[in-house]
Amino acid sequence: MARITHPKRALSTNPLKSSAPLGAAMAYLGIDGAVPLFHGSQGCTAFAMVHLVRHFKEAVPLQTTAMNEVSTILGGADQIEEAIENLRKKSAPKFIGIASTALTETRGEDVPGELKEIIGRRKDFADTRIVYASTPDFSGGLEDGWARAVEAIVDTLLPRVDPVFTGTNPRQVNLLCGAHLTPAEIEELVRIIRAFGLTPIVLPDISQSLDGHVSDNWSGTSLGGTTQPEIETMVESAFTLAIGESMRKSATLIEERAMIPSRVFQSVTGLKPVDAFIRTLMGLSGVQDVPPSIKRDRSRLIDAALDAHFHIGGTKVAIGADPDLLFGLSNCLAGLGAEIVTAVTTTTANPIAERVPAEEVLVGDLGDFERKASETGAAVLITHAHGRHAAARLHLPLLRAGFPIFDRLGAQDICRVGYRGTRAFLYEFANIIQSQHHRARAEDFGAAPVSEEFEHVPSATTH
Repeated sequence: MARITHPKRALSTNPLKSSAPLGAAMAYLGIDGAVPLFHGSQGCTAFAMVHLVRHFKEAVPLQTTAMNEVSTILGGADQIEEAIENLRKKSAPKFIGIASTALTETRGEDVPGELKEIIGRRKDFADTRIVYASTPDFSGGLEDGWARAVEAIVDTLLPRVDPVFTGTNPRQVNLLCGAHLTPAEIEELVRIIRAFGLTPIVLPDISQSLDGHVSDNWSGTSLGGTTQPEIETMVESAFTLAIGESMRKSATLIEERAMIPSRVFQSVTGLKPVDAFIRTLMGLSGVQDVPPSIKRDRSRLIDAALDAHFHIGGTKVAIGADPDLLFGLSNCLAGLGAEIVTAVTTTTANPIAERVPAEEVLVGDLGDFERKASETGAAVLITHAHGRHAAARLHLPLLRAGFPIFDRLGAQDICRVGYRGTRAFLYEFANIIQSQHHRARAEDFGAAPVSEEFEHVPSATTH
């Protein structure tokens, strides 16, 4: 068990985490025809919009209730109603996902009660599903906001079933995706599930809406994602597969609501975690043998591990990420002999941080990340794009992972899950190690150090 520590200081100088409302907005964008709505000031929404657009390189339909000084003091119910009405007129969304911000949470506004009153009074809002999640900026990070939004979607849109309900589809499964999964990773998991003859209902499905595609029309809402009829049919699934410890509450909520058994996969990166995922799919599908394509992918991963472990073994690694991503990547690298000397995460809400293969996990920022990486002699840094400054100061390579990645193209196409994704990750990491120039030193061979005066003098040769 890793020791969880909190740096003793009054402020964060170089934040690692993104806000909870931003995480909720990303989850809402995984619903078809959706518009995320921040209940707060315009500034809160502007910062989130910048992050999302820079990461995905796409137009993002993020809106705000635009709270001002008066509404902050007297209450924002009128702002919520006006925002919903305007969105319906301009974009006609099928789904509006509301996320609170620190402004309204600090005031203590009863948004669920206000929404209930508004929806009950405004019958013209009946054809738009409205979901609210409490996501104050001062509590948790992106992963927490995503998880709360998924819980709110399940709680609001999933119908309750009768105890004697017998409409289960044995070939259908629910796939709950954590915030750490990219669109390409969700696509890979869907491909694997379909290879066993199963049909997954993905929630939320950003692989359809934020995968980077050009659409023929722009309606001002998310283009693609999980549809509301699909969400309603989740009660007919035979099983729920939850990817990431942060999805456990949502899986439990579905189990309580529709009596559907579930399993949480804390990681699907690495040979053993993917093997566990495949065994579960074999049991659900009833197949006696794994499809040939999956077998081939596994054998190629084993070969990649054999090739890469010479470079990965013994390498000191510093990782800074949300808990689910931190656990998945660190566990995979540690399995091939890497040493996780620095582990920094964003929140204590997810207990998986205690299982990271490191002596200590700091709940801190990139300042802590840089300091610890320097003290522990890390050879490689793994974090999002804001870690590039630390990498430059420490003269270390940076493997970009997490959110945001705004200084590289194709962040949505990164895949590090499943047999294929793990193989790509091992090659990516090993190639970073190989790309670092190494000059042999006398100390490496047990000889006395060469004086600086003669260090660069070429040796004499005889002919």
